[in-house]
Amino acid sequence: MISHQLPQPGDGPAADRPRACPSHATPHTPLRPMWCCRACGQPWPCPQARLLLKAEYAANQIGLSLYLCGMLYEAARDLCRLNPDGGPAPAELFTRFVA
Repeated sequence: MISHQLPQPGDGPAADRPRACPSHATPHTPLRPMWCCRACGQPWPCPQARLLLKAEYAANQIGLSLYLCGMLYEAARDLCRLNPDGGPAPAELFTRFVA
């Protein structure tokens, strides 16, 4: 029997990147569910997080794309729950996270 409802996908990857540098500094990781940067308060990924992620994944661009796609999924879920009627547009989130 085919169900008319698809199962809810599980959680995406943990938002633990980029790593803090130096290790005692506040990391440029997302503060959920608002998806702003813990360190600077800008929408995540902030410019500093982008640079750190690019350096951390320099040898693994596919891994970076997969990580950011997972973060896009998590952000869309969180931000739409916070504001179901006026949440961010999918194209805006794609540009913010992946493009």
